Amino acid sequence: MSVDYLKRGKSEAARGEDDAKTRAIVEATLSNIEARGDAAVRALSEKFDNYSPASFRLTEEEIERSIAQLSAQELADIRFAQEQVRAFAEAQRASMTDVEVEPMPGVILGHKNIPVQSVGCYVPGGKFPMVASAHMSVATASVAGVPRIVAATPPWQGAPNPGVIAAMHFGGAHEIYVLGGIQAVGAMALGTESIDPVHMLVGPGNAFVAEAKRQLFGRVGIDLFAGPTETMVIADETVDAELCATDLLGQAEHGYNSPAVLVTNSRKLAEGTLSEIDRLLKILPTADTARVSWEDYGEVILCDSYDEMLSVADEIASEHVQVMTDRDDWFLEHMTSYGALFLGPRTNVANGDKVIGTNHTLPTKKAGRYTGGLWVGKFLKTHSYQKVTSDAAAAEIGRVGSRLCMLEGFVGHAEQCNIRVRRYGGDNVPYGAGARPKEAAE
Repeated sequence: MSVDYLKRGKSEAARGEDDAKTRAIVEATLSNIEARGDAAVRALSEKFDNYSPASFRLTEEEIERSIAQLSAQELADIRFAQEQVRAFAEAQRASMTDVEVEPMPGVILGHKNIPVQSVGCYVPGGKFPMVASAHMSVATASVAGVPRIVAATPPWQGAPNPGVIAAMHFGGAHEIYVLGGIQAVGAMALGTESIDPVHMLVGPGNAFVAEAKRQLFGRVGIDLFAGPTETMVIADETVDAELCATDLLGQAEHGYNSPAVLVTNSRKLAEGTLSEIDRLLKILPTADTARVSWEDYGEVILCDSYDEMLSVADEIASEHVQVMTDRDDWFLEHMTSYGALFLGPRTNVANGDKVIGTNHTLPTKKAGRYTGGLWVGKFLKTHSYQKVTSDAAAAEIGRVGSRLCMLEGFVGHAEQCNIRVRRYGGDNVPYGAGARPKEAAE
């Protein structure tokens, strides 16, 4: 390939150093929470959020007071967005059916989809109150039927954020905590004197939250690695530089380490987008954040062909991929590694983030190579079961099972099969630990 980088971001080595520092901080903080419980959580909240209420869990009265601060229009907009997310989650849930089959007479196999019994939903909100994240995790868990939904979000300007609290409450959260960062996910996963631990953690967050989830995986389940926002624009000359620059900076404003990448086969569009980004950074109110992300993590990649664009895009495996070309459906058909696709110039990532109905908790750091985003199925565990209902089936399966166990040297396993053959299958008993050849028996 003859890929030309018109702009590069931080090297992989530099990014690796940042990750190593984050890992060490998170490991020490989680150990502190596990050892000291509520005391550690409170100290961390005081240190990072300057917030130390009598209780981090909101009462019903506090929830109602918070929601009452919103206008009728704000409440209507939150409910509208949540309806879209619920509708799509319900359609996804309907596609997941329990299964029961009888592959041979007397043998019944099946599976059941059972909700995770408790989930901790983290909703970012220190820099920007992520109202929409509550729909994506809390409401989707509710559609899945999770019986205990715990939600946590940091304070915003020293108090619970009304929009986030409303979305959590409307979404179906059973417990709402005003806690942020590592202390929130650590408390939910490990448990403290006042917070019962959950079985699973979900939701996006900054690099520290994402790393905390990674380190806690195994102790609890997680949805996916959802770290700092990533965006990619795949574009050709069917669109203009202003549109591309707007879509790149619109996601770069999330934080100081949000990769934004343009992949194009048009030098004119590439150079125009670079110029347009410089212009927009002079007028964008969030330019102080977006500029750092763009300077450190922004990239412009010029390719020779659409096939090359596809190859580069799949290698990067970005979280959000905005496709604006003369063959958008071709990319939909052929792309294999990404978080979510946004097809055509009428579509944009912000709509996906906030209102359109698909889930915005998506894989980052190349995790799109092995997982999709958060969806109702992430809250469901598919458990199999089996049942033998006839003597003939017990004997037939037992005979084959015994021979296969002996092939592997598992004599005790074979005897589990043999005892069924002896009880349900007459005299034709396989030779195993508890069986004798017919001639010996005579």
